[in-house]
Amino acid sequence: MNRLELRIHGLDCAEEVALLRRELGARPGVSELAFDVVKARMVVTHDPAVLPQGAIEEAIHRTGMRAEPWSAEPEQKPFWRNHSRALLTAASGMALAFACAADFAQSRLTLFAWLAGDSELSPSTAFWYGLAVFFGYGPSVPKLVGSLRTGRADLSVLMAISLIGAGFLSEWSEAGTLAFLFSLAGLLETWSLRKAQSSVASLLNLTPAEATVLHRDHEHRVPVERVKIGERLRVRPGERIPCDGVVVAGESAVDQAIITGEAAPVEKRPGDAVYGGTLNELGSLEIRTTSLASNTALARIVRMVEGAQHRRAPSEQFVERFARYYTPAILVLAAAVALLPPLLAGTSAAKWFYQGMVVLLISCPCALVVSTPVTIVSALSSAARRGVLVKGGAFLEEAARLRAIAFDKTGVLTMGQPKVRSFHPFNGKPAEDVLESLAGLELRSEHPLGAAIVAYARERGIEPRNVDRFHARSGRGAEADIGAETFWAGNWRFCEEKHLDSAGLARHQIQSLEEASHTAILCGTNREVWAVVGLTDPLRTGARDAVDDLRSLGVSEMAILTGDNQRTAASVGRELGITDIRAEMLPDQKLAAVEEMRRRQGTVAMVGDGINDAQAMAAASIGVALAGRSTDLALETADVVLSSGDLRGLPFLLCHARRAVRVIRQNVWIAIGLKVAFLGLAMAGAATLWMAIVADMGATILVTLNGLRLLRPSQR
Repeated sequence: MNRLELRIHGLDCAEEVALLRRELGARPGVSELAFDVVKARMVVTHDPAVLPQGAIEEAIHRTGMRAEPWSAEPEQKPFWRNHSRALLTAASGMALAFACAADFAQSRLTLFAWLAGDSELSPSTAFWYGLAVFFGYGPSVPKLVGSLRTGRADLSVLMAISLIGAGFLSEWSEAGTLAFLFSLAGLLETWSLRKAQSSVASLLNLTPAEATVLHRDHEHRVPVERVKIGERLRVRPGERIPCDGVVVAGESAVDQAIITGEAAPVEKRPGDAVYGGTLNELGSLEIRTTSLASNTALARIVRMVEGAQHRRAPSEQFVERFARYYTPAILVLAAAVALLPPLLAGTSAAKWFYQGMVVLLISCPCALVVSTPVTIVSALSSAARRGVLVKGGAFLEEAARLRAIAFDKTGVLTMGQPKVRSFHPFNGKPAEDVLESLAGLELRSEHPLGAAIVAYARERGIEPRNVDRFHARSGRGAEADIGAETFWAGNWRFCEEKHLDSAGLARHQIQSLEEASHTAILCGTNREVWAVVGLTDPLRTGARDAVDDLRSLGVSEMAILTGDNQRTAASVGRELGITDIRAEMLPDQKLAAVEEMRRRQGTVAMVGDGINDAQAMAAASIGVALAGRSTDLALETADVVLSSGDLRGLPFLLCHARRAVRVIRQNVWIAIGLKVAFLGLAMAGAATLWMAIVADMGATILVTLNGLRLLRPSQR
């Protein structure tokens, strides 16, 4: 498969996306289509042997749009291409205003008679109305030609039929007004979509263009894209931090709300992590960079949300399918309204032809097609600004139905920063030797318990020993070669599987540690147990509030799925008020538990952070990971990422998702309700083109503005 990236001239809104999907989506050789409307980019994954690039570009050209190879460099649009739609809409409005003024001045009738259209038009007045039509509808002519070529009756075709019908009936004022409002609605739609999508893309502008790089005897400014990993930077008060890094000198408060959603600035000291794009407030900081500018947390957030915009929600897919069958049905209905009454009842053919044009215009599915994408993109963008990254509209709709949640314990409900509280060597092994080997093994591990053991050893001046052939045993522990022996560390299950005679010596110590809500880690060789380590891990800040809020929002079932021991897990469950505790679980057991919850509840979320959670997260309706604590595999598997690492983002997600679904439903009812009401008037022969304008363009503008409300998320 080949991945072809193209810049599409004329790709402005959801209507063009739907048009391109219909033209290319079902063609042999095309496996996937993705769009970025803000950048006018389309990505086609295709088999070049079945569908070459030239055939793709030709198909795009038939839609009235034009394709060229994608370039990462920003497109330098000339003034006319950048502002043509706004200028033509303004020109149409001015021509319409001149025509109305000339019509009124020439008629010398009462205002009521003029509005009723009882006056004859002079050539000059008709000219101005014609200009309003030309400027208002002219930009849609290429799209009209493309639609006629492919035999699709889309919005541009329906508008053309309505304008021709108005001209045939000499309703020039209505034709001019219709063309102007059509152009205005398109302009507002493009503006709203770009505003919604660029609200996240604009975050990249928060990264400074230059950084101050420190050397031994001097400092100098360099473009931020040239900063390398491991370089030392100085960030002065009031400057934004250029790259992700770790503070090595200085203290300050940093406003990192754009990444974590925290309202108050966070105190930073040596050893603390900082994020690119965040604002250093008072003190001077020196940081050592840990990522390139192109791979900061902020850049990953933008890429994640941009990717999410291509994953369509079920409601969005339904609306597109509905519109595909709805438009031909309306053409048949309009023809029936125009032809049947004159043929069957002998009534005025002109009157019912007019009503047929009204039916066409009223029934345009523009508002229906636009309503869902605007709402979804607005909701994704505003959630990202609150530190909740949702990877697509489908997962947003799933979150609105959420009734059950399963949590991993370590690093999710707890801080994931455990501390060693006790260390008990066995079999006469010197503590220093045991710690050297244990720290060497745990230095290779991704688990937070391992990091705590390494820190404990180094606090005592003991450096980790080199190990070979490290291998993680998911849900059990890890092992590696140290010298001629295999050294291991893990939980009691791992120790039992090795059938060690000396394991019984450690059992009593393990029980006392677990009764004190400590996590016990054993270590040794395949011949004997060397030591037992006791660790504690405090609850994550906000975990209790998050669980209480989720319960108040109607989440009826919550469970803790952990590989830790039963006593420690039960202690955490008691603190949080969660009674369903499943401990000492392997990854496949977590997977089975999530599948069982999903069969019972329908929609289930799994919140995890490690490799052993990835299977369960993938099987859940929604997989949730915590940025900063989760492994790359967990972040890749997750459908939602809490970039702040704060579990209180879960109640916000539920509230925000439910609000988004409510707005989608409101928009669908607005779009359909207005059309049904005015269609009833048209069928009775009482509707006018003015009413059609209100039903179609008014509904489009109304649902667009309603969807944009989600750019301001609720405060919960």
